[in-house]
This record gives sequence, structure tokens and C-alpha cells, in this order.
Amino acid sequence: MEKKSIGKLLMGEWNTKTVVGVALGAILFAVNIVFIQVPIFTQVQFSLAPLVVVIVGGMFGPLACGISMMVGNFLADMIGGWGFWFDWTIADLFYGFIIGLLPVYGARINEGIFTKKQMIIFGILAIVGPLFAYCAIAPIFTMMWYEGELAIGMLQGLIAGLKDGIMSVVLGIPVLKVMANRNLKKMNLSEE
Repeated sequence: MEKKSIGKLLMGEWNTKTVVGVALGAILFAVNIVFIQVPIFTQVQFSLAPLVVVIVGGMFGPLACGISMMVGNFLADMIGGWGFWFDWTIADLFYGFIIGLLPVYGARINEGIFTKKQMIIFGILAIVGPLFAYCAIAPIFTMMWYEGELAIGMLQGLIAGLKDGIMSVVLGIPVLKVMANRNLKKMNLSEE
């Protein structure tokens, strides 16, 4: 396996498969947010969208995942008729980027590599990522662009971040392990 620079790991490999994966991830993220949700708090709902983030991040890396989630949030705002909330759109860029950091610390889901150490690192980042995105990034932009209250923005962010982080760990780690195992089996197939 060739050693890649941090820059290449962050950028990922861009080809037709990646572009299609980013587009499908964005659409699935938006559909989950708009149509498959249960409201929890003001502008915060329970959906399976964090699982989409984990899958896209595991398959395509940080930049592709961040772009996919940013576009997905924008599409959700458009489809849902909620107006454009670029504060959360930018926050989702950071959320997706952080979740997608798997190749940077050695997890190569597409090559079947996802060790216990990498699961622990992923678990930490899966909690920190949405909390950072929704408790720091979104509230700051909400204040700057929409003159929203910081306290309310941070409370929304805390609830959304904890919900997405817990879901990413509880559902995401098993899904990533299954994906890695499946890809490892595919790689070990030999032609007879």
C-alpha cells in the first residue's frame, strides 16, 4: 500500500465514483432531514442523516464527505421550504469533514482496514465533530448573518451535536466495520 501525504488523504481520490457518491450522499442526507424525521427541539430533529455522513465519510474521505453534507443541507433547506440557513450549511461542511477523517488516522474502509484503535478514534471524532460544528460554527454564523441569539444557537447545537454524535457512534461503528469486512472479503477473492 502506497504512503499518501496528509494533503492527499484530506482531498481524497476524485473520480466518477466519488462525484456520484457525493451527489447520492447529499440527496440521501437531504431526504432524511426533510422526510424521515421526528422533531426533538426547535430546528432539531431525529433522523438517520448522521448514518449517511458516516457512510460517505468512510467511502470517500473528509473533503468529499464535507461537500456532500454541505450540499445535502442546502438541498434540505430548499426542499423543505425553510429558507436558506447557510449557518447550518457551513456547519455541516465541518461536520462531514471531521467525520470523514478516517483515512488520516489509518482507517481504510474501502480496503477493509478498521481496527479497534481506529474505532476509538472515530468514536471520539464522531462526538467532537458535530458538537464543534453545531455548538461553535453554526451559532457564530447565526449571530453574524441572522442576528440570532448565541445562547439559543448553542442550545440547539448542543442537542443536535449530541444526537448526531451518539447516532454516529452507536450506528456508525458497526456499519463501518461491516463495510470494511465486506471490502476485505472482496479484496481476498482470487480468480481461478
